[in-house]
Amino acid sequence: VQLQASGGGLVQAGGSLRLSCTASGLTFSSYAMAWFRQAPGKEREFVAYISRSGVTTYYADSVKGRFTISRDYAKNTVFLQMNSLQPEDTAVYYCAAGRLTSASARPYDYWGQGTLVTVSS
Repeated sequence: VQLQASGGGLVQAGGSLRLSCTASGLTFSSYAMAWFRQAPGKEREFVAYISRSGVTTYYADSVKGRFTISRDYAKNTVFLQMNSLQPEDTAVYYCAAGRLTSASARPYDYWGQGTLVTVSS
């Protein structure tokens, strides 16, 4: 199983980025997907969740209204559209896949390698 994350980069405050995470080696529709992030010197934190069916999404309060998670079953890919980015969004972003039935469930089975997002002020 492999989760390949991409799309990170350097952006000015107020800008946008879209992260992608392509899964291989698993039945994509059988897995809930999520994004987490880890800022320098901080613990990894949850960002966004999308259910196996794509019907249910859930966001951390800190990103609600600015970030949108979605998935494309034809491409085995989950996306994170990030708008109105702020310096505090600077972190390495990780995608994760799990046979889970709710946003609060843990643990996730597989993790991507991470993609760095840097937001300048």
